[in-house]
Amino acid sequence: MADRGGRPAARRIKTLTQAALNADATVEQVETLLIDLDRTVVKLNSSIGDLDVTLERFNSTITSIDELAPRLISMVERLENIVSRVEAMVDIGEAVASPLATAENAVRGVVEAVRRTTGL
Repeated sequence: MADRGGRPAARRIKTLTQAALNADATVEQVETLLIDLDRTVVKLNSSIGDLDVTLERFNSTITSIDELAPRLISMVERLENIVSRVEAMVDIGEAVASPLATAENAVRGVVEAVRRTTGL
């Protein structure tokens, strides 16, 4: 009976020892995870800081574009006015050139007829 009584105690000690080893291994795993998590959080914090800087630069660029837009619109309007004037000048030039081209063709025709008749 004494032997039987000792065995359950040995099994309990063995079970408690195994549980302690398992707990120790679990604690080491948790510590490793916490260390990795800490590194990840530090990197994430750095990335967020970089993102903040990028967003500030982007915001500054958008603000510059907003300030530039009215000047660009004004310049486009002036260019449209200039193009309208040039088109009007071209229309006038074409209107003036059309009778001249007709007269030139008539004179060439007369000169050609005179050459044919005179043999020049």
